[in-house]
Amino acid sequence: MVKENTHKNKKLKEKIIIIFIDILIISVSFLLFVWIKPATFRIYLPKYFQPFLYFGLVWISVSLFISKYNLENVKRWKGELIGILITNLTILAIILVLMFSYGAFNWSRLIVYGTILLSTILEIAIAYIYFSYKNPVLLPDFKSVNKPKFFPVDKSFKVPNKDDSVYIANRDHIKEIILENTSNEVYNFISKYIDVGNPNNLTLSTSTLFNIQQLPANRFISLVNLHKINDIRRINKFFEALNEKLPDGGLCISSAETYHVRKENILEKYPPVFNRIYYFFDFIFTRVFPKLPVFHRIYYFITLGRNRVLSKAETLGRIYSCGFECIEDKYIDGMLYFVARKIKQPAFDMNPSYGPLFKMKRIGKNKKFIYVYKLRTMHPYSEYIQEYVYNAYGSQNGDKADNDFRVTYWGRFMRKFWIDELPMLINLVKGDLKLVGVRPLSVHKFHTYDKRIQEKRVRFKPGLVPPFYADLPKNFEELQKSEEDYLDKYEKNPFATDLNYFFKAFYNIIFKRARSN
Repeated sequence: MVKENTHKNKKLKEKIIIIFIDILIISVSFLLFVWIKPATFRIYLPKYFQPFLYFGLVWISVSLFISKYNLENVKRWKGELIGILITNLTILAIILVLMFSYGAFNWSRLIVYGTILLSTILEIAIAYIYFSYKNPVLLPDFKSVNKPKFFPVDKSFKVPNKDDSVYIANRDHIKEIILENTSNEVYNFISKYIDVGNPNNLTLSTSTLFNIQQLPANRFISLVNLHKINDIRRINKFFEALNEKLPDGGLCISSAETYHVRKENILEKYPPVFNRIYYFFDFIFTRVFPKLPVFHRIYYFITLGRNRVLSKAETLGRIYSCGFECIEDKYIDGMLYFVARKIKQPAFDMNPSYGPLFKMKRIGKNKKFIYVYKLRTMHPYSEYIQEYVYNAYGSQNGDKADNDFRVTYWGRFMRKFWIDELPMLINLVKGDLKLVGVRPLSVHKFHTYDKRIQEKRVRFKPGLVPPFYADLPKNFEELQKSEEDYLDKYEKNPFATDLNYFFKAFYNIIFKRARSN
């Protein structure tokens, strides 16, 4: 009885959310066509407000009567498409009868037809996205999501010599399973790091945290998960549990579908024009909704966390935050495969920088930590792979990493015009920063400096405008020399030094086009 009531409450909650989304759709469509009309909102909105309420009542009533919102009874999006078309044509017929026979609504025909047409298009697009997530079609999925496949699990099996026929048979069996789900190139990538067939190495296909939690601790020295991590509801919890089960130095090999590969798949899979429309709605739903306070709940309610969009930076950042380091990553068959090694305990970060405005932990005066405000220009979890990116790509000017894949394309635009640094004015008002001064550094970046300069840096407040823009150093050594010269001058004459460096930086920015990368 309790389970039945819980199920009914869940269905009711789902229906309420769907109705709310539908009301939002018709409201946006209505306002758009009111705006298109050659008059002002001031004239049209008071005139059409009450008729719109009646229109919405007809829309919701007919939709409920024809069961358009009962998605649990629909298996494929084509079934919902038929339901949407039948319902909305019925609504159109009722509205037309009320308008022309009884003089109701008194709307412009452009607004009536436009609202219904655009609402129908948006409903179809959202229904298509919903069922695409419910039954993903972009990449082949594995047969089991909740039920894992384990190979091998025979704990009584002892590691024989590699010449032993039993060992070879076991290895061939695992290879066959890997090839069945992936490809020969993926198998070669995996076998480069683990001894396939060794009972101390576990191969499975799962997206369920429970299946990892049930593994015995330190039983396996490596784990291969053939299921992409995009389908894991709580990715960090999954890797934190895996960290607990693996010994120090244990390996994890898995894969992820990154967002730019997803875009290529969508554009190639669907015909021109429609593929761009589909990608637009996919972008809004998968990359905008999860970052908004209210809509992220709708997003996770519909998708159950499956087939989410991840960037390469977020994928690797989550791995590092959970106590692993990336040994190698490689794109194979449209998927990012990675090998991660356990090096420490997870960070258990309950508040990762995920929103547009975030705080960066930086070293301030007297080695006290300050939190610098910025607008996001990097993908989420990028702060965890700063050392990895510097080691992999280096830095020519010593200030920013070269070819930094963590930076988004809109982030590059924001950095070019310092839009991302506007929230740092909050730190200026709070007194954490001054107008001119050395850049506030992360712990990792701070420890790359010479000890002598580290000691000088922490004696003064960092600043908004660094001496970098005045001297324009070309490498890390020149950058350190530039900052040391500034700090020596500032110690002797603070006001004159800051004034001089400010105007030098201003000149270089305006006339020499000095920019941040």
